[in-house]
Amino acid sequence: MTQQPILVTGAAGFIGFHVARRLLAEGRAVVGIDNLNTYYDPKLKEARLAELAKFDGFRFVKLDLADRAGMTALFAEHRFPAVVHLAAQAGVRHSLTHPHDYVDANLIGFVNMLEGCRHHGCGNFLYASSSSVYGSNTHMPFATSENVDHPLSLYGATKKANEAMAHSYAHLYGLPATGLRFFTVYGPWGRPDMAMWLFASAIMAGKPIKLFNHGRMQRDFTYVDDVVEAIVRLVDRPAQGDPNYSGDTPDPARSAAPWQVYNIGNNNPVEVTYVVKLLEDLIGKKAICEMLPMQPGDVPATYANVDDLMRDVGFKPATPIEVGVANFVTWYRGHFNV
Repeated sequence: MTQQPILVTGAAGFIGFHVARRLLAEGRAVVGIDNLNTYYDPKLKEARLAELAKFDGFRFVKLDLADRAGMTALFAEHRFPAVVHLAAQAGVRHSLTHPHDYVDANLIGFVNMLEGCRHHGCGNFLYASSSSVYGSNTHMPFATSENVDHPLSLYGATKKANEAMAHSYAHLYGLPATGLRFFTVYGPWGRPDMAMWLFASAIMAGKPIKLFNHGRMQRDFTYVDDVVEAIVRLVDRPAQGDPNYSGDTPDPARSAAPWQVYNIGNNNPVEVTYVVKLLEDLIGKKAICEMLPMQPGDVPATYANVDDLMRDVGFKPATPIEVGVANFVTWYRGHFNV
């Protein structure tokens, strides 16, 4: 075991669980925190934690990011060499009706994370951003070198804010900070509020599914194991300042400070109707489709340019959608005994 554990926030969540499990399997010690909120069924979160508890090197702390005293105490107890900050209030549509949830978790909670890292010697701060930061951009594929000043949802705006907040700490205090812009992550142990899970459960139950933009949405579906691989490669690779950075011609993806952002996407957009067809074939039932217009805050397509990631860590997500969906359905059937 390494001398000091890595902190993984949102350890009972979808991506946090997978990252913590991978680190533990590699013999790293992990402290995981989560507030186990009821945004979706806490039983799923508890089941994930039960899997992590099988590892000797895992310790769980139930804690809310917005709890300043609790967060201060946690960081004072450990000098985390690296922090993988994946806890957040997620979901574009939820942000339309519950904006304060996003302020508490994604802004106040994020400052508490930055302060903990700053005051207790953290050597690498990795944090979840989102493809939602690209907002109204239409030039495809989305590149990290593009401007992201026009988010279309409060969720996207908080993720854009996180990148800016992290940059200020990288500049002021030399905190190495790397933002991870995730693109539609899916796979086993996924989130019940996301399309893959919603579609599969509805098709199995013979209930209708909602296809927004009349089914013409395109998403860069990214398999969770690929996301984990990218994160694990970055855990021991703190961001470096770019000595060639110029304020005269600023690149939104680079800085003189130790700050970096990466797209974590499959670099291959897929129409949502194709995912429905794959699920129908795997489940052996036809979907009942309800065609609906675009929802406020949604974007018609996402598509990641991952050249930066490939250049720096020699890896890019590449699991075919057909393989990933099959793995998800197999897990879902087993977990729920369907």
